[in-house]
Amino acid sequence: MSEGITTKRLISRLLLLVVGMFGFGFLLVPIYDVMCDAFGINGKTNASAYEGGDGSVDENRSVRVQFISTNAEGMAWTFGPQANELTLHPGETHEMMFTAHNPTSKPMIAQAIPSVSPSKAAAYFHKTECFCFTQQMLQPGETVEMPVRFIVDRELPSEVHRLTLSYTLFDVTERMAETFDLDLAAVHSN
Repeated sequence: MSEGITTKRLISRLLLLVVGMFGFGFLLVPIYDVMCDAFGINGKTNASAYEGGDGSVDENRSVRVQFISTNAEGMAWTFGPQANELTLHPGETHEMMFTAHNPTSKPMIAQAIPSVSPSKAAAYFHKTECFCFTQQMLQPGETVEMPVRFIVDRELPSEVHRLTLSYTLFDVTERMAETFDLDLAAVHSN
């Protein structure tokens, strides 16, 4: 065999490898979504307020809702629910307060991203008011209470007895400074 044929074969295989890597990268998000559904994690919730519901309550059934909060890397705030769990009846409107505190010496803007698990229950967890719908700005040393008002739908599958509402808090100061008319130079000098 000549060296030219070997080189052509190598180039063909490398090009095939590049195309395969691109295809895998392109399919990674759908694969991730399927895996999350299969394992019951990362339940995405609606990003807008729920306005439906007939107001009827299923008093024959109780559901426990657990609240978890975490900070993304680089987020200095202290952030958490006022209670870790509550028991409710599907169809009831409930409210949970979350407390956020900015311990830094500079103003910061945060965005909370919610997740409900098990993921099949996310479609039945409706927020009517939530601090996660908008970004939150806190001045240095400021503490605020932020409500989330929600309804667990009466149509929640009967095998689901426990839900977890999890929030991850991200620092979006750099990205949202202009929207909040925040002077980034002053923020960085502190």
